[in-house]
Amino acid sequence: MRVWKYGDDINTDLLFPGKYTYTCATPDEIRPHLLEDLDPEFAGGVREGDIIMAGKNFGCGSSREQPVVGLRAVGIQAVVAGSFSRIFYRAAINQGLLLVECSEAVYAYREGDKVEIDAREGVITVGESSYRFPGLPDEMLAIRDAGGLLNYTLQKLERERGMA
Repeated sequence: MRVWKYGDDINTDLLFPGKYTYTCATPDEIRPHLLEDLDPEFAGGVREGDIIMAGKNFGCGSSREQPVVGLRAVGIQAVVAGSFSRIFYRAAINQGLLLVECSEAVYAYREGDKVEIDAREGVITVGESSYRFPGLPDEMLAIRDAGGLLNYTLQKLERERGMA
């Protein structure tokens, strides 16, 4: 697990350049352009289970799905930030990307610290210290576990209809 740490106001154009909005739609098309204007090493170096930490207002800017789809596709375990843009937050829930608001954990993180997140209990451990955030409701965790709102809804309908 690697932590990618960034500052405040990381907007959707920094996460995924707007010039690709109408030419890249699939996760495979999005992946190589993630954060290319902010951190050219990210797309080639990110691995399944990595975490992004950032300051306040993460995901501000335009309401495009590609940044969230891309972060989910490369296996980002969670984005921990001081705060999130509401539009980005909603898109992340829809795609099953875990977001955690906890400024204290972001400020406490030092290069090389191990980070563990218990989303249900609302605890993030950074190095030797633990920080609390509001634990996520069961339905949000189920959406994340299903891989997003669409998969969650399909699975729920199948269960209700006795197909699963």
